[in-house]
Amino acid sequence: MAIHRLQNYIDGKWTADGVVNYAAVINPATGVNIAEVPLSPGNEVDKAVVAAKQAQKEWALVPAPLRAEMLYRVGYLLKERKEKIAQLLTQENGKVIEEARGEVQEGIDMAFYMAGEGRRLFGQTTPSELKDKFAMSVRAPVGVVGIITPWNFPIAIATWKSFPAIVAGNAVVWKPATETPLMAKELAQIFEEAGLPKGVLNVVFGSGSIVGEAMVDHPDIRVISFTGSNEVGRKIASACGQNLKKVSLEMGGKNAVIVMEDADIELAVEGILWSAFGTSGQRCTACSRVIVHEKVKEQLEARLLAEMERLTIGNGLDEKIKVGPIINQTSLQKIKNYVDIGEAEGAKLLVGGKILNEGDYAKGYFFAPTLFTDVKANMRIAQEEIFGPVVSLIPVRSFEEAIAVNNGVSFGLSSSIFTRDVNRVFTAQRDLDTGIVYVNAGTTGAEIHLPFGGTKGTGNGHRDSGLAALDVFTEWKSIYIDYSGKLQRAQIDV
Repeated sequence: MAIHRLQNYIDGKWTADGVVNYAAVINPATGVNIAEVPLSPGNEVDKAVVAAKQAQKEWALVPAPLRAEMLYRVGYLLKERKEKIAQLLTQENGKVIEEARGEVQEGIDMAFYMAGEGRRLFGQTTPSELKDKFAMSVRAPVGVVGIITPWNFPIAIATWKSFPAIVAGNAVVWKPATETPLMAKELAQIFEEAGLPKGVLNVVFGSGSIVGEAMVDHPDIRVISFTGSNEVGRKIASACGQNLKKVSLEMGGKNAVIVMEDADIELAVEGILWSAFGTSGQRCTACSRVIVHEKVKEQLEARLLAEMERLTIGNGLDEKIKVGPIINQTSLQKIKNYVDIGEAEGAKLLVGGKILNEGDYAKGYFFAPTLFTDVKANMRIAQEEIFGPVVSLIPVRSFEEAIAVNNGVSFGLSSSIFTRDVNRVFTAQRDLDTGIVYVNAGTTGAEIHLPFGGTKGTGNGHRDSGLAALDVFTEWKSIYIDYSGKLQRAQIDV
């Protein structure tokens, strides 16, 4: 059976011109090669930018409500094909099918939400300090934007970035992750079918070191929106700074669930299990630390162990499976290395900690859900992002200590607290140094109408989703209209 070779999407055409090398797209549950993705040379980015720059001039002149109608059509097409896309997502990414459906739904929600902004895109009017003068601000598109998206949410994150960019009047050059190119193909085809003018969306497959760098260095790409590792994000920020280029970074997390002594333990266990082992821990918002009050530590520990035994592991296309595979062998080995580090540091391994590679697991990349206890807050497994199904229980003696431990890492994406004390709830939401805070829920489950992002090493202040996403892809333009018929000087002729 011939393996399907994907093509780039440039200026409204599917093309592989100039591509010599390809990489296999592997189903991480089965090890089967399901497609081949182009490893494009850097000059493919040049072609995409030329097309985008030309298309953007006309697209910016289309009234925003009409641009929004395009997103409505995209949303309806996503809705019609939700199950098909979810099945493909599970095959190339590995996440269980119910999560894949949820991810596609996130794209649907984002389409309709951002389409609504086509009739808003609000600026401001303000009184002028001078007579017969009018003052206002409006949003203006930046031009050509570059988006670089990861493999763990290959369609959702792409919609967080591309939909606000497009409704605001920009054109997009998109580099998807090479592990999950099928989602990029599906979304580009939907845009094409919806009637998006050619050149407004362009997809260039390839490595970060070639295609990603070409985008970051290209003088006509004025914004880079990146989701990925802190290490790569720092390099992108540095390069964009040299070029005075706007950059939005969404990077790692070391997220914690705090469980106080007055918490609903059963509810906390449910929240921890979903946050830690959903997507096999391969979420930037995944719970990798549980900060638990010492009075309920043993109770929580016992309940977690009991429920972890019930987790089903395997191919995510099976509706009964709750934990799917790790994305690839490299990530699998990284997780195992961190388990070894944790044991060497003196943390107590209660369950898991091993690669599953026998029987039904032999051809895929599976790791057993893992729980450490008696972890100290300064251990590497409590400080560094593992990006896998590994959780560390950190005992504390007080609410104040719990907040300090939560904040004592270099990341600041998501945090959670389980408590029945309303005073603690309001203190925690104020003092937890993360961009997202949950109360009596896990660390995952962000909704698209609020900003998504974090503090410290997680990001650089910009946000995906919500109205904040428009700030990444627009510039503020202040306009003064003097109808006095004479020269008036602000701050002087008042």
